[in-house]
Amino acid sequence: MKKKLIVPYDFTEVADNAIHHALVTAKVVNAEVHILHVVAKNDEIKEAKGKLEAATSAAKASSKAPDGDLVNHVRVGNIFDDIADFAVEIGAELIFMGTHGATGWQHITGSHALKVVTSSPAPFVIVQENDINDSGYDDIVVPLDLHKETKQKLTLVANIAQYFDSRVHVIIPDESDEFLKHTVKANIVFANKFFNERGIDVTTTLAESSGFDKEVVKHAVKVDADLIAIMNLQKNQLLGLFGSNHEQYMITNEAQIPVLVVNPIDATNSYQTIFT
Repeated sequence: MKKKLIVPYDFTEVADNAIHHALVTAKVVNAEVHILHVVAKNDEIKEAKGKLEAATSAAKASSKAPDGDLVNHVRVGNIFDDIADFAVEIGAELIFMGTHGATGWQHITGSHALKVVTSSPAPFVIVQENDINDSGYDDIVVPLDLHKETKQKLTLVANIAQYFDSRVHVIIPDESDEFLKHTVKANIVFANKFFNERGIDVTTTLAESSGFDKEVVKHAVKVDADLIAIMNLQKNQLLGLFGSNHEQYMITNEAQIPVLVVNPIDATNSYQTIFT
């Protein structure tokens, strides 16, 4: 049975780019790409279906993987309320969403953007205007801070890296406190062992703990990364992911590097089997 990926679609260029990312990924992992467009009223469905078919056909034709399976869906509601429900309904494993950056994202989605990632059982890849390489995600930067939850994303990153034969670049904040230094060293050992056991090329880098978000993006630019993988550590807070300047800075980074956003999970709700 094929895996399922979702692209929320609003007829913008970044949404077309999200389709490109999804189709290239789908080709590698053997998945269907489900395009979700939401209208406000029932009498808008017929026109929207025709418009969506034309737009997605054009996006597919211009993609690096034009032969991928693409399924269009038009629904009545609010796209930023319905993404999570749709992901559950079809059993989606990953959601590709386009954004224009901090200003554009807030302008386009308003307050709904604050809950769309946190309410979804599936992780998100948030893309801006940077297209995906023919070979996919060759280099993935993984910030690994001292929160224990951040290790949860490593299985998903490893699965993606094995599909795309990616190089993984772990970046860890350098700490002056002796206790924290010990934790940093332990995390380096853990990350190296984790990826080496899976046959994945890995590097580890220490960066200034002050302004760590900026250091992450700077390192991603240095290694010409195709993806940055972060945890949504604000999941249980009212404002969700975008209440944190740290995560928002990386998601809307000026280098426009796509960002994989993973919600922390508990033992009863694990999506660490994605892409296995």
